Amino acid sequence: METVLAIVDRGDTISELATKLGHSESYLSRAVGDLVEKGLVYRERDGRRKRVVPSDARAVELYRDLVRQRSHVDFPELLTGKALEVLYYLDQPRTVSEFAKRRDNYRNTVSRVLKRLRDRGLVGTVGTVDGHYEFNADFDRLHEFARELAHHLHRQRLEAVAPKGTILWEDYDEFLAQAETEIDAAAFHETGLARFAAFDLQFLLTDHRSYVYSEDLDAVSPAELCCHTLLIDDGSCHRSYRLLLLSHVDVDEGDLRDQAAKYDLEAEIDALLRYLETHGEVDDDRLLEWDEFQELAADYEIER
Repeated sequence: METVLAIVDRGDTISELATKLGHSESYLSRAVGDLVEKGLVYRERDGRRKRVVPSDARAVELYRDLVRQRSHVDFPELLTGKALEVLYYLDQPRTVSEFAKRRDNYRNTVSRVLKRLRDRGLVGTVGTVDGHYEFNADFDRLHEFARELAHHLHRQRLEAVAPKGTILWEDYDEFLAQAETEIDAAAFHETGLARFAAFDLQFLLTDHRSYVYSEDLDAVSPAELCCHTLLIDDGSCHRSYRLLLLSHVDVDEGDLRDQAAKYDLEAEIDALLRYLETHGEVDDDRLLEWDEFQELAADYEIER
């Protein structure tokens, strides 16, 4: 994929690309087809021929600029496998352990990727003990490229099933979105208020439906649901719903805090847990007084 993006000029045919890259036309046809499906290039008819044209996606622009400015770097060879994932998380200096923890990767896998990037001069280390990796020179644009590419692919997946959908949060290969219509597609899991029904909590639903896209997820857990609803709506009403969920369902606190770290919601989740532990002794105007919450819990037949 990256090889084609690196050399395709406006108006190249499959035959011309095959000549440039030294591959068969059938191979290039498949590679271009994959890029077309991802919205990174498109085919333009010119008489009896079809020409391959780079799309105006931001990720394509960033990548082609990098290739032009750093022509001595073999980006197509480097940006394979886990490399894009590592670059995605290199928004700040990180250790191998920190990279591995972000996606539950094996340390040796991350180490191999970082070594390859370091050997080519793209990254270096800060510190001598458990060094932090960071970009050299202006190669930090590779992080921007990895982010833009992931976002572009997320948009493609969402628009295929919900053209008017909105992405609320995203990670390397997951995202949380709202849509005006129901989504029934692989890897899309309903979350938000509608998901509370699975835990015997029925709330008045809005016109929007919420979904998390993840190929690794089987179903949205209570801990994940609690975090998702924080990202969807952090108003006082939704805070009460989350408190009802935490009171009604036996949620593993360790799992909840792990999920909070993943979504950068540690402070918000900690406040909810302290509210329940201290019976409302939390300074937050968006939370009910304890007596009011007890009455609400009683309405839903939840014992506190």
